[in-house]
Amino acid sequence: MPRVQIPREEYAQRVKNAAAKVREWGLDALIVNGSEADYANTRYFSNFWPLFERCGVAISASGDVALMVGPESEIFAADFGVIEKIFILHEYRESANPAYPEIKFNTFNDAFKAIGVTGKKLRIGVAAWLDTNVVVMEGIKNAFPEAEIVRADQIMVELRSVKSDNEIACLREAAHITHIATQEVIKAIKPGMTELQLVGIAQKTIYEHGAEYEGLPMYCFSQKSTKHAISRSSYREIQKGDIVQLNLSAKVCGYSPSIGMPVSVGKLVGEKKDLVEFCLEAHMWTEQQVRAGRVAMDIAKDFKKMFEDRGYGSAYLYGPCHGLGLIEVEAPWMETISDYVLQKNMTFQIDTFAMGSDFGLRWEKPIAVTETGCERLSPQIGEIFELDV
Repeated sequence: MPRVQIPREEYAQRVKNAAAKVREWGLDALIVNGSEADYANTRYFSNFWPLFERCGVAISASGDVALMVGPESEIFAADFGVIEKIFILHEYRESANPAYPEIKFNTFNDAFKAIGVTGKKLRIGVAAWLDTNVVVMEGIKNAFPEAEIVRADQIMVELRSVKSDNEIACLREAAHITHIATQEVIKAIKPGMTELQLVGIAQKTIYEHGAEYEGLPMYCFSQKSTKHAISRSSYREIQKGDIVQLNLSAKVCGYSPSIGMPVSVGKLVGEKKDLVEFCLEAHMWTEQQVRAGRVAMDIAKDFKKMFEDRGYGSAYLYGPCHGLGLIEVEAPWMETISDYVLQKNMTFQIDTFAMGSDFGLRWEKPIAVTETGCERLSPQIGEIFELDV
């Protein structure tokens, strides 16, 4: 059976689409930067995911493209990536800051010349602004001191927000693997286990079933740490009566959906029962609101109002959805100021998080927007697990 992945020709089409945006914005070139942690924008064009070092992709208005990597990644990038023109730049080195005195480095000027961009008074768009460190930005400015540097994050949001059929297939396959891992972890939960032991079960399962990596640092939190909206699992031992929050994720060709749900070690009572049930209700309400043509902020405002009207205003942190793709959390978010219109094949995580007095919980699953609603990319969640231990 063929492996689910993005075909090489789709990467080439993405470069063409970006070049059209470069022309539309009146730019001479676009640079996108990435790292091991935030690889999405660079992998979108290159299929290259750096390790230790950083990387960048340069795209000209005519549609030529170059990959810029650190000094140890040239062969790695050629083997894993789909971009033929590769340049070694000192600016993309690892954080240990080695000098590499024996290496002759390329420059931004070399990469630009190779894609047909010359001259001094250039207009250069830089996307992934938050992933462009000071060293890389200084390198661009030193190479092109007379250039105008334009923040161009919106180009990448526009290119990546609506997914292709191949992208959705990768998300669906990754969600399938994640569902299997979630079932295995729930079967294993018992008092005395550590959060990290549960993570180990999840990791073993996703790799056995074809994932290339974790889609996010696996969430297996218990009781107090479930209030962390983002965090890492620990050596904390699970106790009877705890809420255990699972958020597991497998990565396929970079695409990283997650599945999240609370699991009770024993019967749910009182505040825990009330908030788990309300949060699930809010989650299912959100699923019914999503469809092409709706304005995102209308859903977000009604979601927040639901919390307030039901007396759970203090439990609200954010919601109801965030973008999904090459990273489990990507633009666009669905917030009370989000004035964009939902389009078919936009993909989101329905992410319903709430905080109680000494615990938190999250129901979460991946979806794709359709003309009439949304497609669940994983099996439906919603069973409230109360383990008999």
